[in-house]
Amino acid sequence: MYITQVKENAKDWWKYLIGLVIVFACLFIFSIPHAVAIGIKTATGALDPTRLGDINYLMKAFEPNLNLIFLLLPFAGMLIGTFIAVKFIHAQPLLKLTTARAKVDWNRAIFAFTLWGIFTSLMLFIDYSFISPENYEWNFKLQPFLILCLIAVILLPLQTSAEEYMFRGYLMQGIGVVFKYKWIALLLTSVGFGLLHYSNPEVERFGDIVMIYYIGTGLFLGIITLMDEGLELALGFHAANNLFTALLVSADWTALQTHSVLKDISNPSAMPLDEVIIPVFVVFPILILVFARKYEWKNWNERLFGRV
Repeated sequence: MYITQVKENAKDWWKYLIGLVIVFACLFIFSIPHAVAIGIKTATGALDPTRLGDINYLMKAFEPNLNLIFLLLPFAGMLIGTFIAVKFIHAQPLLKLTTARAKVDWNRAIFAFTLWGIFTSLMLFIDYSFISPENYEWNFKLQPFLILCLIAVILLPLQTSAEEYMFRGYLMQGIGVVFKYKWIALLLTSVGFGLLHYSNPEVERFGDIVMIYYIGTGLFLGIITLMDEGLELALGFHAANNLFTALLVSADWTALQTHSVLKDISNPSAMPLDEVIIPVFVVFPILILVFARKYEWKNWNERLFGRV
């Protein structure tokens, strides 16, 4: 139903190409402030022009809160571009991009946000207090943290929503109606979601094994979107994942380097296998079962693999 409700878009498949051009144009426009700031710093000698291709170097080029704004602004452009494409190119209501229900069920988003927020906070507390306290240092500074909270609450939901509306929304529906099978849409959007994160510092540091986590996360978010006939659960989960991470713990080798409460100083040389395997193959399946039980999901084969 979530994909099939836009089945009429199949005959105008070329509109998705125009839509993607609009999305990337908006993303580019919102990336200009970061590029200008880098250019000014480079021109004044504050940045080494020979190191501008080094992600980790650029991550430390600006004060963390300012850097976070620069990193998140392009996603605001992506979200705006997606909405423009859907509204004006496809002449489609945004409701259809969000859900197959008669109206958006924000209680679903709140449930997923709360569930994952509590879980991640609890896991961090246990690790910090009992398992590996030596891996953390107290990083809390009131003023920069309050500024971080303001930035994170406003911009991080825009970033996570942009990714969900693009991958589990626009591309999932577009690929589904063009290729006629839901599993193709699920697979391609999950791989695409993983590739979006390929330039993250974690991948550069630990290698391609990290892609198992990113693609696995894409599969998880795609499955709950198709099974629940809407983006609400994915929107809530993704927002909680990035927001709680940004506020609670950061590290010098992660994509989100913030004025968080704690700083991970473990400095691992390789990605611990359990941090890849356990979320993808244990935690996410359990979450799927929790959602399935709460929302009484049925017709798994049809919703995940059926023909559009």
